[in-house]
Amino acid sequence: MLNYLQTIMATKTKTKRTPPSKKSTANSKSYDAYKKFDGKEYTGMKVGRGHKWNYDKGVWRETKVTPDRWELTYDVVKRRAGHAPEGTGAPVGTAYHWFILSHQYVEKLNENDYTTSMVGLKFKLAHRRASSEKWSASDATQRKSLIKILKDLVTELEEQPQKTVPVPLSFNYRGKDYKGVGIPVMSSCHDGVCDQLDITLNKKHLGVLKCLSKGWHITDTPPGLAKAIGENVFQWYE
Repeated sequence: MLNYLQTIMATKTKTKRTPPSKKSTANSKSYDAYKKFDGKEYTGMKVGRGHKWNYDKGVWRETKVTPDRWELTYDVVKRRAGHAPEGTGAPVGTAYHWFILSHQYVEKLNENDYTTSMVGLKFKLAHRRASSEKWSASDATQRKSLIKILKDLVTELEEQPQKTVPVPLSFNYRGKDYKGVGIPVMSSCHDGVCDQLDITLNKKHLGVLKCLSKGWHITDTPPGLAKAIGENVFQWYE
């Protein structure tokens, strides 16, 4: 109780405020500035940029409800890999409601352990500002948005089936045989080809293979191996 009271008192103690730096102010303005995508305005992170998170030891619970359907819950704290630039991001207390659609590939290692990798999409249905108790969209509006998302996705997959087709990998690099799979990153697919794939080789997850102007690239993977994987992918699409 004493520690709790000390914490409460500390939060009420007046301290001298340090004015935000010019860099912090510029980053904040950039984050909050209106941007356009497909003719629509939005704020926040610019389209094309990304996050990398580390997840704590979370709890995944699942219940089998039909022979092929499971219901799940997952609760965990995720932590940014690195640090956010000063002055960027949403204020503390901001909340989001996402809907996730994902492949989950698992392989049994022993009686109790499995490898797990996921590749998919997440869609924002609503957000709640730190200064508000209301969500940006009502429950009814969120439900309508979700139905539209699912209908649009069905149409998209019917018209572009390559977005869900795994690419088998099998090649030799520097005298070592490699076998695995590449799972398309759906937003990278066009004209029957996907420029980015999530790679697993010899039962080890490597990360996302990207086709860049300088060639194939996977973070923390030797360039020669990334090139060999990319060439194998290219041959499969031919």
